[in-house]
Amino acid sequence: MKDIRIGIGEDIHRFAPGRKLILGGMEIPYAKGLLAHSDGDVVYHAVADALLGALALGDIGHYFKTNDPKWDNAQSSLIVSEVVKMIEERGYKVGNLDVVLLAEEPHLAVYLEGMRVNLAFLLHVDMSRVGIQAGTEEGLGEVGRKEGIRAKAAVLLYKEESEEKKWTTISD
Repeated sequence: MKDIRIGIGEDIHRFAPGRKLILGGMEIPYAKGLLAHSDGDVVYHAVADALLGALALGDIGHYFKTNDPKWDNAQSSLIVSEVVKMIEERGYKVGNLDVVLLAEEPHLAVYLEGMRVNLAFLLHVDMSRVGIQAGTEEGLGEVGRKEGIRAKAAVLLYKEESEEKKWTTISD
């Protein structure tokens, strides 16, 4: 029997001129980037929150504070790596990850495979355990008005139960 945990995460950032657009660890050619304390990678932020949520550890804001200069313009891959260490220290592994990336523009389909590679590397899993899809919000809401980009992530974590937990005895 395995100890199984499921977590979900979501992040959204607005566009800002003069910044690089980084999604899933990839630099995407676009006129604007995402406004954030770090590099603004909504994919990695949503994944980090899903991982933390699966173990009821809070959210990335608890560990990576916006007023900490250490994280000013930091690569979000560092955030994910730190969270993965926390997960692995507790004996958990990633079973699978699924990410939905929502943007009216730019079109992201050609970048999804590279994002999968980056995520699989950071999570220490085979690519077959990482899914990512891109979609739009059909002109609705802040994403639909092209004000920013949103990402949603769901993750399954598991831990093998120890032998001593597998066998129990019933005494009278």
